[in-house]
Amino acid sequence: MEATAYLPSVVSAAPIVLQDAPAADFSDTPWWLSLIKAVLVFVYLLLQVLVVIWFERRVIGRMQQRPGPNRFGPLGLLQTLADGLKLMMKEDVTPKNADKVMFVIAPLLVGSLAFVSFAIIPMGGTVEMFGHTTPLQLTDTPVATLLVLAVAGVGAYGFVLAGWSSGSTYPLLGGLRSTAQVISYEIAMGLSLVAVFLYAGSMSTSQIVAAQEGLWYIIPLFFSFVVYVITMVGETNRLPFDLAEGEGELGGGFHTEYSSMKFGMFFLGEYINMFTVSALATTLFLGGPAAPPGIAGLFDGMFNEGWWGLLWFTIKMWMFIFFYVWLRGSLPRVRYDQFMKFGWKLMIPAALAWVVAVALIRAAQVGYFGDSQWATVITVVVIAAVVIAALLLWDRRSAAAREATLEARTPPAEIDPFADGYPVPPLPGQRVVEPRTAVSAADPVSVSAGATDDDTHDDTPEDTRG
Repeated sequence: MEATAYLPSVVSAAPIVLQDAPAADFSDTPWWLSLIKAVLVFVYLLLQVLVVIWFERRVIGRMQQRPGPNRFGPLGLLQTLADGLKLMMKEDVTPKNADKVMFVIAPLLVGSLAFVSFAIIPMGGTVEMFGHTTPLQLTDTPVATLLVLAVAGVGAYGFVLAGWSSGSTYPLLGGLRSTAQVISYEIAMGLSLVAVFLYAGSMSTSQIVAAQEGLWYIIPLFFSFVVYVITMVGETNRLPFDLAEGEGELGGGFHTEYSSMKFGMFFLGEYINMFTVSALATTLFLGGPAAPPGIAGLFDGMFNEGWWGLLWFTIKMWMFIFFYVWLRGSLPRVRYDQFMKFGWKLMIPAALAWVVAVALIRAAQVGYFGDSQWATVITVVVIAAVVIAALLLWDRRSAAAREATLEARTPPAEIDPFADGYPVPPLPGQRVVEPRTAVSAADPVSVSAGATDDDTHDDTPEDTRG
C-alpha cells in the first residue's frame, strides 16, 4: 500500500513529493504473534508505570529539597510495588447509596481503555520474531490517529459514571468537571492534529512516521505541537489542570468514594493515559521510533532500524513524562473558570486559525494558487492574524470593563449577618449591625427578676430542697 504525501519545505515553496510512504506491513504476522505482541505492550506499559511513579516522587522530592522514597529496595525502586500491595490489601468499601453495578464498571472502564490506544502506536521498526517479520506495532488503520481521540472520549464516561454512581456530592461535581474538561480540550487537540494530517496526507500512524523521514513535524508545525502539549495535560487531568480531582475543593473529585484496587484502577489509568498521549506526540511530531538526526546516518543507518527504534521511542516518550513531572512540581492548580476560558477563548480559536493557515500553505506548496501563490497565502494569513488579534484585544477590554463594573459595586458598610435566618460572615471592611434581626425576632427566654443563674436552671422540686 502506497500513499502520496508531501514533506514540508521550509526553504522553498516548491513541494517535495514523497512517493513511497508505505503503511506497516502485517502480512507475515499470524494471530498468535499479534497476541504475543499485545501481551508485550501490556507488560511494557505496566513496567513504565512502576518506574514513573518512583521517578515522579524522586524528581519532585529533589525539586523540594527532600529525598523522596529511598528505603524499600535500591534507591527506593520497590516503593511502588509496596504501594500496590498495600492497595490490594485495603478494605474495599462501597457506599450505601451507590449504584453498585456502575460503581464497579467505572474503574474497569477507565483502567482497560487506557491500554487500547497504544495498539496503533509504532514503537520500532520491522523485526524478526519467532521466524516471522513483523513491525513493532500491534495494528494500524487508515484512521488510526482518530482512534486515540475516540478512546479518550469513551474513557471520559468512566469518570462521569464514577462521579454519578457514588451517590455523593463531591464525586458528582468531579464527574461533571471531567466531562466539560474533556469536551473543551479534545476540540483543540483534534484541531492540532489536523495540521499533521494535512502535511502527511494520511491519518495512519505508520505513514505519518514515514512522512517525517526528511524533517520532523515539530519544526514546521511547532504551533500545533505547543497546542497539543497543553491539551494533553488537560486531557489527562494532571496539574495544573487536575480540576476533576482537586482535593482542595472536591475532597478528591470523582474517586472520593473509591478505595482498594478500584481506586488503583483510576490511578493506573491516569498514568497509562500519560504514556499514551506522550507516545502519540512522539509519533506525530518527533518522528516516532526514528533515530535523532545526528545518529540516524551512522554506520549505514544501523541505529535507525529494528529494535533500536524502541530505544529512541522510549527516550522521546520519557521527555514528555519529565515535562509532566516538572509541571506538577512547579505550577499550582488553576481556577476552574480560568481553565475553561483558556480552552474556549484562546486554544480553540488559535488552533482553528492555525489549521486554516496550514491548509493555505499546503495548497500553495502544491501550486494550487498559481504564480502568485505565496503573495495570496501571506495576505490571507496576515488578515486572519489581524482579525484574531482584534478579537483577543476586544475580549480583554470587555473583561476589564466587567471587572471595573464589579469593583464599582461596593458592598454595604454595615450588614446584619442573621438577616436571612442563617449566619453570613462580613466581608473585609464591613461592620456587623447590632441588634441582629433574627435573634431579636426570636422569643426571649423569660427569667424571673432577681433570680440567680443557679435558681433559674435548678430542676430540683421545691419540697426536696434543703
